[in-house]
Amino acid sequence: MKIKSMYVCQACGAESSKWQGQCGDCGVWNQLTEVRKSSEKKERLSGYAGEVLSEVQRLDQIDLKEMPRLSTGMGEFDRVLGGGLVPGSVILMGGHPGAGKSTLLLQTACYLAPHCSVLYVTGEESLQQIALRAERLNLPKQHLKLLAETDVHRICQIATQQRPAILIVDSIQVMYLQELASAPGGVAQVKECAAILTRFAKQTHTIVLLVGHVTKEGSLAGPKVLEHIIDCSIMLEGDCDSRFRTLRGQKNRFGAVNELGVFAMLETGLKEVKNPSAIFLSRSEQPAAGTLVTVVWEGTRPLLVELQALVDHSALGHPRRVALGLDQNRLAMLLSVLHRHGGIQVGDQDIFVNVVGGVKVTETSADLALILALVSSFRDQILPHDLIAIGEVGLTGEIRPVVNGQERVSEAAKHGFKKVIVPKSNAPKKELDGVEIIAVEKLRDALDWVFG
Repeated sequence: MKIKSMYVCQACGAESSKWQGQCGDCGVWNQLTEVRKSSEKKERLSGYAGEVLSEVQRLDQIDLKEMPRLSTGMGEFDRVLGGGLVPGSVILMGGHPGAGKSTLLLQTACYLAPHCSVLYVTGEESLQQIALRAERLNLPKQHLKLLAETDVHRICQIATQQRPAILIVDSIQVMYLQELASAPGGVAQVKECAAILTRFAKQTHTIVLLVGHVTKEGSLAGPKVLEHIIDCSIMLEGDCDSRFRTLRGQKNRFGAVNELGVFAMLETGLKEVKNPSAIFLSRSEQPAAGTLVTVVWEGTRPLLVELQALVDHSALGHPRRVALGLDQNRLAMLLSVLHRHGGIQVGDQDIFVNVVGGVKVTETSADLALILALVSSFRDQILPHDLIAIGEVGLTGEIRPVVNGQERVSEAAKHGFKKVIVPKSNAPKKELDGVEIIAVEKLRDALDWVFG
């Protein structure tokens, strides 16, 4: 048996016969690692013991009845999944260490175990550690089945015997196949292990939940093909110094993407937050300049968040521009629009902007509110406490409409806001009781109304 060395790119999985600094396929530098391969023929890797053959069917023979979904017991988790767990689906949950991935899945498993068979496979922790966590969280332990194993073929064999409705694998980075010479966590191991578990899920209609690690940049570790194999990819985000966690859907074949679920980390585990706007709107009783509330759209619901801006004279040659929770490039663009079409120059000022609560705002509907908060801080002028602003700002100074504008205004009215600045195209056709609608077309119109 001959053993030869191959060099595999850790980013895309491309193979090369010799080492090189840059991958010839994806162009990433310093990602090629040596993998020893045997020339002896191995059994194919794409199957498992007990695999059944697929059958050919005509399109008109496919049963179109709606697939039943299994509730996780948490409304926020179900929202991100698109309504619940779908039989035969493969779900990948990522997140930073300590975010609460294992805690959330253990809570879900203990809730579902009395109603259906659940098998929790741990490869990173011992069974005693799982039991201690369940004891600390005061979870029911009578029905959940545990397995400590990292061999994927062995896991599939045991799962075929146990026939669980839900299979949880924690985590995919520690799973391995004996047929591969590379270490667990490598590109080849992660890709092949995920492929086998996915085929097992599809042929047995088992719900497979995988835990995935993330890189220091915050993206899922492993080859990009991993995200193409699975059906649903969700990320559990949250800082260690904050008790709130956000669960965001990035890919979902059975529901809408970019859904957001909010949880609070308590001593008894993760608890869903059914009204996240109330948390992100915990404003100070003493009004201050540079703060304003806006309404962003997360998945299928509106979310009220507070934007804060601080404009201060800079003692440096190059003034600082810091954006937390917002796109820094968009901040630079809005500052140029403010100068050109608003007549306000802040080029010599240090500018800091922040979204309260650690939420990340990725849509453009917060442009107008951000500009008004910046001008408020620059002029040290306090904005009305019951004012809210919605709208995208274009390069020519126009206020462009946003999607679901009527629903955003209604959500602001529910939380007691009396004045709402909206693009003219989003102005409600019917007047709302106790709410003043200010429809604007240009940035100058909004500035004149607020600051006079």
